[in-house]
Amino acid sequence: MVLVFKTNVNTLSKVQRITPKLNRLFPNSKWNFDLEDCDRILRFESDNNIMKEIIILMKVLGFECEAL
Repeated sequence: MVLVFKTNVNTLSKVQRITPKLNRLFPNSKWNFDLEDCDRILRFESDNNIMKEIIILMKVLGFECEAL
């Protein structure tokens, strides 16, 4: 399952701040940010529907995150 989110993560340093938490909470998922896209896309590949968990985590970390 591929999940796509619009975020406000706009720098590599912010991605580096988020990385350990995403890797720890979703160890069996592949993910990446597209910082050059106008929507600052976060893509997740996962066997499970973890959409709500990702949105909650991103908001807890202080970022906007909306499913597309």
